[in-house]
Amino acid sequence: MSSRPSTIAERLIDDLSARAPQHSRDADLAIEAHGLVKHFGDIHAVNGIDLRVRPGQVFGFLGQNGSGKTTTVRMLTTLLRPTDGTARVAGFDVLNQDRQVRRAVGVALQEAGLDILQTGRELLRLQSRLYNVPRGEIEDRIAHLLEVVDLTDDADRRIGGYSGGMQRRLDLASALVHSPPIIFLDEPTTGLDPVSRQNLWEYIQRLNREDGVTFFLTTQYLEEADQLCDEIAILDAGEIVQQGTPDGLKATVSADVIYVQVEGDEQAQQRAVSALLPLPNVEDAQWDYNEGVAIYSKSGHDTLPRVVRTLDDESLPFSNLRLARATLDDVFFKATGHRIEPGDAAAQTTQAGPA
Repeated sequence: MSSRPSTIAERLIDDLSARAPQHSRDADLAIEAHGLVKHFGDIHAVNGIDLRVRPGQVFGFLGQNGSGKTTTVRMLTTLLRPTDGTARVAGFDVLNQDRQVRRAVGVALQEAGLDILQTGRELLRLQSRLYNVPRGEIEDRIAHLLEVVDLTDDADRRIGGYSGGMQRRLDLASALVHSPPIIFLDEPTTGLDPVSRQNLWEYIQRLNREDGVTFFLTTQYLEEADQLCDEIAILDAGEIVQQGTPDGLKATVSADVIYVQVEGDEQAQQRAVSALLPLPNVEDAQWDYNEGVAIYSKSGHDTLPRVVRTLDDESLPFSNLRLARATLDDVFFKATGHRIEPGDAAAQTTQAGPA
């Protein structure tokens, strides 16, 4: 005999599952795109993106500002018309079945559309009515959502008095109000402090794990992509340059990375790279303005003394020699030739939904 869910959060999960909008009959994938392109005049924001996202996946777009992440999300959620290519979300064509797409998705963009004069409860009530949630279910649904995003005690405060983390959590609740099977989150934790960021990660993981909600999120946070995503696409200049699971992507670079700061100008850095590339076990070496020379090795402990001898032989002064395990940062650097700067994501720490 089945037992009744014992907590509000558990009841929400059951409720979401029971009320979730159905996919189109021919939808084997939650999201798919073929040759998706978007131009703004002479600016090529997105250049031929292909996507295949399975139901129940957490799929991440990892890239810097201006790489095309938000533009892609806006096309997939029918907010922008593609210049070329096709896309289907929940089995519905984003051009010809846009109303069905909008019913099947929840969207929380960087620019959270929150009325600061409303209370959290009033916002969710309005969203419920806009999505035609039956009137007799609205108040229970709001109570469920507020519990899940930990805003019950603040539900009747005006949104203008919420912290950035509270506003982002309310925006997520707003995206969930009509029980969509697919949720798009554009930079969901940008501007949040570390505690709020971790809490939001836990909400996303719980909804995905317990209800099978598909998430498509964009991020500049390497740790966020590594922790949350089943699959990651690295986006650069409007193109997917590498894609795979977090572990699979890290396996594409050598197990160890040696960083060393070589003194001198760019020519000295290139001399160092050329001298280090032929060393045994070295698979690649690149110069990065911030990190210095990065040497990718299958055996860092064996390569480390050889790096020292080689730089000495080349009369190249150096400092800050260190050995590390390969991370998504190294994957991103190898794929794009540059790193995500901490200021791109972390500097915006005070407001929810920055532009």
